Amino acid sequence: MAKTMLIELEQVNKIYNRGKANEVRALRDVDLRVAAGELVCLKGPSGSGKSTLLAIIGCVFPPSSGRAAIAGRQLARLPDRFLTIHRRETIGFIFQRFNLLPALSVRDNIILPLLPLGVPPKECRRRARVLLERLGIAHRENFPAGRISGGELQRVAIARALINNQPLILADEPTAHLDSRLSHEFMAIMAELKAAGKTIIITSHDPLVAEHPAIDRVVEVHDGRVGDTAPEDHA
Repeated sequence: MAKTMLIELEQVNKIYNRGKANEVRALRDVDLRVAAGELVCLKGPSGSGKSTLLAIIGCVFPPSSGRAAIAGRQLARLPDRFLTIHRRETIGFIFQRFNLLPALSVRDNIILPLLPLGVPPKECRRRARVLLERLGIAHRENFPAGRISGGELQRVAIARALINNQPLILADEPTAHLDSRLSHEFMAIMAELKAAGKTIIITSHDPLVAEHPAIDRVVEVHDGRVGDTAPEDHA
């Protein structure tokens, strides 16, 4: 049975400041297909283009040229308002520095993505509670996010990314500020999410991520171009 492709990029280019003295071509003729349920690592040095690639996959902006289809919708054909709606419905984000609001409670941080969607407060609290229990941090529900540990912050960030049950999870250098124990915990959670059917893209130069057995493919990004390698090639 043919796999459903959640991400399809064909000859994608991204140019910043086109036609100006400081023009930068961040992506060059990128072809990338990711099937539903895959766990893929984007690996490359700073400035390689992997963050731009993740931003296009994340529907933050469309490519300058080429075809980019995420969950069946072609980005170039979507006005900004609909691009935003598609992003909210399809993608959960896990940021490098968590991007949590320290004065808000753990629960309120988790439900933030639901507020623009008009989800009733009772349902917001129910969804948050389910995720808090699933991730083992229900006892921190009412704590201010600024008063919990780094590992707990990471779990809150994961819960926030899952709160609307989006099929695609994007994580940008998620282990950059974690020790090896917490990094192993993070990847264990990613493996569980993959087993549950989520499609996950992680940008990382951390060998612990790239060489993890749950990773299906490592996509090397250099000078705006990509190439696939098998995870075991990095062992």
